[in-house]
Amino acid sequence: MAKSIIREKLAFDDPEALQALCGSNNSRLKLIERTAGAEVHLRGNEITIEGEQAAADTAKNAIEQLYDMALEGKPLSSDDVVRAVKLLQGGEQTVAQVFGDTIVTPRVGRPIAPKGATQKKYVDLIRSNDIVFSTGPAGTGKTYLAMAMAVRALLDKQIRRIILTRPAVEAGERLGFLPGTLEEKIDPYLRPLFDALYDMLELERTQRLVEDHTIEIAPLAFLRGRTLNESFIVLDEAQNTTPAQMKMFLTRMGYGAKVVITGDITQTDLPPGQRSGLRDALDLVEGIRGIGVIHFTDADVVRHPLVAALIRAYDARDRARSEARDRMAPDGGGQPG
Repeated sequence: MAKSIIREKLAFDDPEALQALCGSNNSRLKLIERTAGAEVHLRGNEITIEGEQAAADTAKNAIEQLYDMALEGKPLSSDDVVRAVKLLQGGEQTVAQVFGDTIVTPRVGRPIAPKGATQKKYVDLIRSNDIVFSTGPAGTGKTYLAMAMAVRALLDKQIRRIILTRPAVEAGERLGFLPGTLEEKIDPYLRPLFDALYDMLELERTQRLVEDHTIEIAPLAFLRGRTLNESFIVLDEAQNTTPAQMKMFLTRMGYGAKVVITGDITQTDLPPGQRSGLRDALDLVEGIRGIGVIHFTDADVVRHPLVAALIRAYDARDRARSEARDRMAPDGGGQPG
């Protein structure tokens, strides 16, 4: 049976908001058309939508909600347009509920807010839990959003300090054996965290907060033996911790503290045969009240679209190699996990 095609026209009164929605040479309308799967055409101040019911409804909702954002003066990017359509295809929340959940508004640059349903769920989990584990591939915003939430909590005086940490796995945490000052030793491991902070706060303010230890950025080994009260603590690249290091980190948590652990369990740099502390902790914390867990996928990548495609290609290649090894094993059953 042939599927029914519907056709609908939408009229818009504000030419500037309509231009922001459509983009140069209607490039954003073309993105809506391609992502939703319905034909979208502009003539004058009218947009015509034509396609199957579900696709046409998605395109209509995206156009109307993005136009409302443009009317409010909120900046729109091509990435926003694609993510809005995908969000509405999921049918869970409106564009305003997700994109409008501003965490931090830097002096320069766009407001920092979730860019999809999974990021929105992540932000809400951080708000409602004292410990949150976030796993998934690079480019999904795990660390960036955690740091934005930490900055928000500091600005709102919910905590007294921010502690950002990573395991310096390439140096085996033996930083004392590396040449140079302490800053020179830790810079390669912690520079990405500084870069993200500079996106959220002015350079001078960030430097001042670091100097007075309101914001502390340090390798994981430097937290040993401490109790961290009234702090927002972010552990990045947690897949590179050992179970002992993860236990040490989690037991640093004091009163009034919030902890976010981020990592990609498929990208560990630990020696062969060494179990990841992140994977170990995820098995242990299941079902504990006050601990949230969220898993991002390549569909949540917010970098260039090719990043998601590359992640899928690498994953498919790795699965094929693993299956080939299993077939070649003498008993046909592969190796124990």
